[in-house]
Amino acid sequence: MYKEDIILSDIETVKNFVTFANKFDFPVNLISERHVINGKSIMGIFSLDLSQPLQVEVDESFPVEFKEQIKAFRVIK
Repeated sequence: MYKEDIILSDIETVKNFVTFANKFDFPVNLISERHVINGKSIMGIFSLDLSQPLQVEVDESFPVEFKEQIKAFRVIK
């Protein structure tokens, strides 16, 4: 599994993330504490606590372009 910490801090960022996630044919899961939701579902994302970082989880067979484009949502450490 590939995992990346991201932050979706406002409505526009959530919309951009859902658009990004829906470009791919594989499942994109978002994990927040004990909740796992479909990262392609805007309603599912809004059910999470967006004030905290989320973890994206995808299968290891994801394309390289996914890893490059997810950088736009990364948590700045």
